[in-house]
Amino acid sequence: MHWTTIIYCGILTYLTRFSMIFFLKKDILNEKTKKVLTYVPSAIFPAIIFPPIFLDATGSIDIDSNPKILAAIIAIIIGYFSKSIIATILVGLAFYWFLIFVYYQ
Repeated sequence: MHWTTIIYCGILTYLTRFSMIFFLKKDILNEKTKKVLTYVPSAIFPAIIFPPIFLDATGSIDIDSNPKILAAIIAIIIGYFSKSIIATILVGLAFYWFLIFVYYQ
């Protein structure tokens, strides 16, 4: 029962989103709307990423002993200078793992 509900909801979500993309004509949107929509991923990304970095399991902000904050700062610096997503992810994860397995143990 649970898996069928999950699969049904996934198919329904996919079809509703696909229908908007499929049936929406390219010439309906004007240039200003297209330009504004290019900023949507940049606006959504921090809303997805920052809460798991700053909040702990209880939902409170823990800045003193949170290795995720320091790893995120290092990843931001690497991303700024390297302009590489792969390098940013790898260095951020490696530094985070170093902190939780070596430094905080």
